[in-house]
Amino acid sequence: MNRFNEYINNNFHLLILIAVIAFLLFLTVLILILTRKRRRNSEPEDPYLDMEGTEFEDYCAGLLEANGFTEIEMTPATADFGVDIFAEKDGLTYAFQCKRYNHPVGTKAVQEIYAGRDFYHCMVGVVMTNERFTSGAAKLAEAFNILLWDGNKLEELEKRL
Repeated sequence: MNRFNEYINNNFHLLILIAVIAFLLFLTVLILILTRKRRRNSEPEDPYLDMEGTEFEDYCAGLLEANGFTEIEMTPATADFGVDIFAEKDGLTYAFQCKRYNHPVGTKAVQEIYAGRDFYHCMVGVVMTNERFTSGAAKLAEAFNILLWDGNKLEELEKRL
């Protein structure tokens, strides 16, 4: 017992330092776990992510109908030249590209609807998504006169369901 007391007395500062480091490590791990759990619980769940691509297109077609669009027509899943839905409203013909993503939509979608809009001789091209758009997509859409409807616009359209 005497050797133990001598060891403790000679290494007291070292033992205190080890205890403080262990406590700080424990607190760091605890904070990380709680932060992740809180972030997971606070992030709104995106109901669109459970949909397949064609289901999302059908859903978008329903939103368009509920918001006064007529002559709604879905294109085939392949060889659609960048257009998923055709619709009309107030005498204008629309070509829609629908993108259900879990990340921002980039320039490719804008390029596709630009080509599809002109190929099918529609007046307005729109990219609809549950997400948001990259800055590059926004710049290209402005240059090509393409409308970008993001998740906020979908929420606005859903109010009429």
